[in-house]
Amino acid sequence: MTTVARIPTISPISCIHTFRTQSPHLPTSIATGRVGSGFWTPIRASTASSERGEVLLAARGEDDKQLQNGIAEFYDESSAIWEDIWGDHMHHGFYDPDSTVSVSDHRAAQIRMIEESLRFASVSEERTKWPKSIVDVGCGIGGSSRYLAKKFGANSVGITLSPVQVQRANDLAATQGLADKVSFQVADALEQPFPDEQFDLVWSMESGEHMPDKTKFVGELARVAAPGGTIIIVTWCHRDLGPDEQSLQPWEQDLLKKICDAYYLPAWCSAADYLKLLKSQSLQDIKSEDWSRFVAPFWPAVIRSAMTWKGLTSLLRSGQKTIKGAFAMPLMIEGYKKDLIKFAIITCRKPE
Repeated sequence: MTTVARIPTISPISCIHTFRTQSPHLPTSIATGRVGSGFWTPIRASTASSERGEVLLAARGEDDKQLQNGIAEFYDESSAIWEDIWGDHMHHGFYDPDSTVSVSDHRAAQIRMIEESLRFASVSEERTKWPKSIVDVGCGIGGSSRYLAKKFGANSVGITLSPVQVQRANDLAATQGLADKVSFQVADALEQPFPDEQFDLVWSMESGEHMPDKTKFVGELARVAAPGGTIIIVTWCHRDLGPDEQSLQPWEQDLLKKICDAYYLPAWCSAADYLKLLKSQSLQDIKSEDWSRFVAPFWPAVIRSAMTWKGLTSLLRSGQKTIKGAFAMPLMIEGYKKDLIKFAIITCRKPE
């Protein structure tokens, strides 16, 4: 059985995919899709097209379920360690590139990341224009949801694949007196359990990298955004391809494959590819920026925290997936230093 993804033929779609073997959690029999210049995404497509030029996409199968299970288990296992050492926020911090930071600065840097993201997206500081409803897609243990709910007095719902994260996030919301404003549930970001046009602010802080179908991911963010609502995507990307490049270089693909294996990631894409996808949804005020230099101190700091007695004993008690992820941290630093990995913010607004 196939499902139809309505992708007009005028959109920048072609059929090339160079990351077929990027991760063991993706099937080797993926049909290939290319969205824009250099966008590699694991679209499962039949060889047929409809008369209207729509690409027929096979229903999501067991391979996606394996990836989802791997992601859920990874965060089930590692979230408590992260919270114990770093606190509520499971994302990069925003730093002055020229500053020397201590471990105590990092939690403040994570709050700055939220505030800088709101500023970049031009979320109004005027109370009458604050968002009233928020969805946190890939919410972790709910740090962003609780912060945004308190900041704006908004109702917020967070979704994640991890039951452990959901339980902890709801517990923290209750402890902080926010249970009437914030709630969390296990849900798939590619099939969100919400009606159309529900949220004034659609927030995705470092979850896009886990999405095996970036087209579907962006489509769902656009679908649940209310008219006039803001969408904020902060995510890991690979560098933009040059005009004469059809794919990343072999060494770059090899490095990303190792990172994918450790963190349960499917194929990567670039910020330019996200912009094309957002434009295909007829969204407005689309913009992006490379914030890699503002997050440079993050991974070295994570490594330093892991190398403390507290970090090492927590790792040893955690499990194989978390330990494997810890050993992959230097690969992230290498990717940033070689300008392969980009930390991107992409924002837009849904037309009113």
